[in-house]
Amino acid sequence: MVLGALTKDRFTLKNPLLSDDTKATLEALSSIGTDVDVRPGGQIRLTCPELKAPRGVIDVRNSGTTIRLMSGIASLLDTPITLTGDASLIRRPMAPLVDALDQLGASCSYIGQSGSPPLRIKGPVTKAEAEIDGGVSSQFISSLLVTCTQKRSATKLRVKGRIASRPYVDITLKMLAQFGARIDEGPAGFDMQGSQKLQGDAYTIPGDYSSAAFMLAAGAVTDGTVTVRQLDAETAQGDEAILGHLRCFGAKVSRTAHTVTVSGGRLVGTDIDVGDTPDLFPVLAVVGAVAEGKTVLSGGVNLKAKESDRIVTTTKFLQDMGARIRPMEDGCEIIGVPKLEGAAVDTRGDHRILMAATVAAMVSGTETVIKDEESFKVSYPGFIRDLHQLGCRVEVRK
Repeated sequence: MVLGALTKDRFTLKNPLLSDDTKATLEALSSIGTDVDVRPGGQIRLTCPELKAPRGVIDVRNSGTTIRLMSGIASLLDTPITLTGDASLIRRPMAPLVDALDQLGASCSYIGQSGSPPLRIKGPVTKAEAEIDGGVSSQFISSLLVTCTQKRSATKLRVKGRIASRPYVDITLKMLAQFGARIDEGPAGFDMQGSQKLQGDAYTIPGDYSSAAFMLAAGAVTDGTVTVRQLDAETAQGDEAILGHLRCFGAKVSRTAHTVTVSGGRLVGTDIDVGDTPDLFPVLAVVGAVAEGKTVLSGGVNLKAKESDRIVTTTKFLQDMGARIRPMEDGCEIIGVPKLEGAAVDTRGDHRILMAATVAAMVSGTETVIKDEESFKVSYPGFIRDLHQLGCRVEVRK
């Protein structure tokens, strides 16, 4: 959506996801001069001849990706722009990105708590070099890569340490290249020229492994069979790793060029580093909870800075369901049990906790009540519909 708007020509998105997060992105783009036309048949047309300062505050609701991408875009304009979000989002970290934008010449300030939204940004960014810690969020790096191809002058972006969730940066680099941008990566970071013209008239959105992971894991833990279509075999998505992880647990996984099928089997514990794929942590913990022996999930140092502290929320709901799980600083350790028990689950408004708890409920002996009837709409609005297709009994109570 952002890259399409930055082409400054009419741009068509095919097969788009219209979830709460992507609607927040469309609204943010609309506020800075993008004409958005959601068309019948599953297409979105975007036209943004030039970026304009919004008339009011940009409210991204619960979307961390949106506020981080839009913070970079805001730094291209010479008018102060205020960005905010909901109660969950204003607790999420922004300092590394804001500091880098300051180094590039933007004027940034926090309106509330230092280091978190809401914040005010005034550009334009004109300086030639910035340094950022890569270990907090890949979204900061993605935002800077997009922004620095559009600022007028060249940029050296230096990255300290290992980049968290590196596959998401790889997706950004691949997409920028598809849109005609050139970015050179070296041992110290990234170099890019400014004023790069992004080109393209259409882009087809591929299937999302992050969302598919919940349905595929359901096939593994229930000893059933689940097939998910429109999952490309050739992809930069890091969460494709769910296929290898389920194989390591003992599930049967097969695929074609665009389809993945998972069948249950004898599940055994395994060790998994979730550093590159933190969004898989909650559902992998569910699989580990019913796998024989010990499972260790580690490397998730940034799990505490998601929509909830996912180490805390995941271990809490699984403990309540009878799992033998203990939290670690960067993940958890689990000793599998044959079956879970139903419980009352507090998701803390986190969509991935809701969906993981639903998968756990499929292998529990009694009813599970999840105290959250809608956060799945953030990323997977068809979640309940797809559960019904698989034969799961789900009742939504308002």
